Amino acid sequence: MASLTQFTTRIIDNVETVIVGKRAQIELMMVALLCKGHVLIEDVPGTGKTMLARAIAASMGIDFKRLQCTPDLLPNDITGESVFNQRTNTFEFQPGPVFVNVLLADEINRATPRTQAALLEAMQEQQVTVDGVTRPLPAPFLVLATQNPIEYEGTFPLPEAQLDRFLIRLSLGYPDQADEGLMLRNLRKQHPIETIGQAAEGTEILELHDAVTDVHVDGSLEQYILNIVRATRSHPDLALGASPRGSLALYKTAQALASLRDRDYVIPDDVKTLAPLTLAHRLIVKPESQLRGRTAATILAEILEATELHIGELE
Repeated sequence: MASLTQFTTRIIDNVETVIVGKRAQIELMMVALLCKGHVLIEDVPGTGKTMLARAIAASMGIDFKRLQCTPDLLPNDITGESVFNQRTNTFEFQPGPVFVNVLLADEINRATPRTQAALLEAMQEQQVTVDGVTRPLPAPFLVLATQNPIEYEGTFPLPEAQLDRFLIRLSLGYPDQADEGLMLRNLRKQHPIETIGQAAEGTEILELHDAVTDVHVDGSLEQYILNIVRATRSHPDLALGASPRGSLALYKTAQALASLRDRDYVIPDDVKTLAPLTLAHRLIVKPESQLRGRTAATILAEILEATELHIGELE
């Protein structure tokens, strides 16, 4: 466990030289990588989403590509396509930007549903099928998608099936005054992203996945997770509760967060911290409840408040 903590700490400390005052969010990015999951960032422009993705890739020495999603983007603009080579008289596959370690899908909700769906297989199975041929994606593989929560004109809201593929949804938010002042001083001459060095080998994370799955989760905490998820499925204000993929996401991220904090066991605070980040985007609030100002976040907070943890409780 010590080697995992040392690995993640080196990366987090290095990324903090670029992204100031957002250590908690950087930790969550590492949680997603440790769980082989993907992250959806909902935030206004200019809060550092692209820099965060670039800094993580540079710190791990892995490849990064940025995909600007627009309504005219086609599925093969993401996955790649077969191009006819006149010299060899054969079709050759030209890989798309999805064949990378870290893919930033910027403003993903501006792409059409058909194009959004091109990412489903890649996100779930880490492979792409084009012209009947399945090709594996490089490892590690992380999709970091962004969308603007303020401007919805000309966008295509992500369907539930797409949202369910994201392990975590988070927001960077504005920095506080002291951190923003430090950012201004850091950017006085040159952007720190231009000089950031590699802090660790990205392939190391592939060897640490087993360490995460070995983190102990007590039976009472397993039941606590299940009770939270099942409460979302029967809540009167929710048209759709969290899926089994949601309960698995909460379970796995709790293990990853515990290991990142140098523990070989999960504690209740791990579950409480991660429940809003792993479950809220999987919930659909009934229209009549939305009119009353109810949101998935507030409903989930009430569920967490009402769900009791019974120490020693088994399945």
